Amino acid sequence: MIVYHGSSEIVKQPDVLHSYRALDFGKGYYVTSVREQAERWARRKVSLTGGNAIVNQYRMSDQISGLKVKTFPDDLTEWIDFVCDCRDDKTIYQQYDLIIGKVANDRVFRVVDMYHSGIWDRDRALQDIRAYPNYDQIAFITQNAIDRLLFFERWWEV
Repeated sequence: MIVYHGSSEIVKQPDVLHSYRALDFGKGYYVTSVREQAERWARRKVSLTGGNAIVNQYRMSDQISGLKVKTFPDDLTEWIDFVCDCRDDKTIYQQYDLIIGKVANDRVFRVVDMYHSGIWDRDRALQDIRAYPNYDQIAFITQNAIDRLLFFERWWEV
């Protein structure tokens, strides 16, 4: 499978050490199978930090035997609790080598904050949050998973 990473840098040798904060699935190296999504992530990153919007392309092996993989179903009930835990700096994500799931819409931060702070219950939050139908995110949590599964192919500027 071909996957992409949107960035402001060329990343030929990805690692988990440069993940400075926990995102939806914790600290890790994030890729997507959707090129347009990676381009969007790259543009967003440079709008915040400056530089050039770069998309890195990798070939991802499907040889996941021996790795602990967490995959979220289309139902976002389990997903929202997991995301809140990760954004709370809980380390539940560290049980896995690889985490695969949907990407919520642009309202995710507001919805997660409302749910996380207790203003909304889970049912109310789930009414407001929606996943992009064709977007995904794959978080490489361990360096072992990166080394075994991810192979740099090329990069380009967007």
